[in-house]
Amino acid sequence: MSPRNGTNETGVLVLALTITLGLVGVVFWWLANNSGVIDSFTNNPSRQVLQPQNDIAQKTNPLPSGLFSYGGSTTWAPIRKEVEPGMQKLWPQFQLRYTDPTTGAPGSGTGIKMLLDNQLAFSQSSRSLKDEEYQKAQQRGFKLKEIPVAIDGIAIAVHPSLKIPGLTLAQLKDIYTGKLTNWRQVNGPNLPITAYSRRLEEGGTIEFFDQNVMASEKFGANVKFIATTTQALKEVAKNPGAIYYASAPEVVGQCSVQPLPLGRTLDQLIPPYKEPFVPLEQCPQQRNQINATAFQKAEYPITRRLFVIVKQNGQGDQQAGEAYANWLLTPQGQELIAKAGFVRIR
Repeated sequence: MSPRNGTNETGVLVLALTITLGLVGVVFWWLANNSGVIDSFTNNPSRQVLQPQNDIAQKTNPLPSGLFSYGGSTTWAPIRKEVEPGMQKLWPQFQLRYTDPTTGAPGSGTGIKMLLDNQLAFSQSSRSLKDEEYQKAQQRGFKLKEIPVAIDGIAIAVHPSLKIPGLTLAQLKDIYTGKLTNWRQVNGPNLPITAYSRRLEEGGTIEFFDQNVMASEKFGANVKFIATTTQALKEVAKNPGAIYYASAPEVVGQCSVQPLPLGRTLDQLIPPYKEPFVPLEQCPQQRNQINATAFQKAEYPITRRLFVIVKQNGQGDQQAGEAYANWLLTPQGQELIAKAGFVRIR
């Protein structure tokens, strides 16, 4: 090897060593300034960074950490059953606890009352907020916000043996005010009508029915009040002359009652179920499904929206309620709402 070649090789080695030391220095500098990230991968609880567990979660706003009490509408029960396990998988640090009222039956109204009394972080409602509820919130130093997340409808349940094509809204109102007392008055059999309802103060569904069907006229003396939808549907299944109304997912898929088409006129009857009707003898192997298209287009005459009610107080309760509602409006949240039997709003 010539002296000249030796000099060149020595220069190359010095340059390579300099580059290597520089790269090592960069690595050590990065490690020193990103210890929190390293700790999150080594499960150091003192510096752990909460991260979403999949790509869907990464596209949503992070949910706050903690245990949050919520309550309200019984109509929401199927949604709670479908949504919360999926949410817990994505965000295990966001823990939810459904809370019943200490007095009275659970429902939209009682949930909002509990929210106003600081017993809940947020509530679920099958009706819109009332003016007096907005006013009570302002008196207590905060505001209430309703966030719509799903579409629902009110379905009418009758005994499977009752043979009528359907009812108009006017006929339905006349049944519940006591003006119509026999099914032959609506082209049915000579059979007394037994109308069932939950009490007005017990839920958003009843309040919605009262405002939008009854036009705030009083229920007739013929109406029998019953505590729960489950109990009412059992009574309808036993009584050939019975009628009851409830959230569509609670009625349409049942094996023991028949949902009736409704319309503003007799020539515009729309079924709450997807046609063709599945005969009840094929249930539960096959069940009728919600007429989602008619609900979305408002062709079915009694539709409504479901709301998350958020307390706007600039604190953790507001963050929890808004995060919960926003997650329900994501593609995955809307898919789970549809799986629960309700209609997507997005």
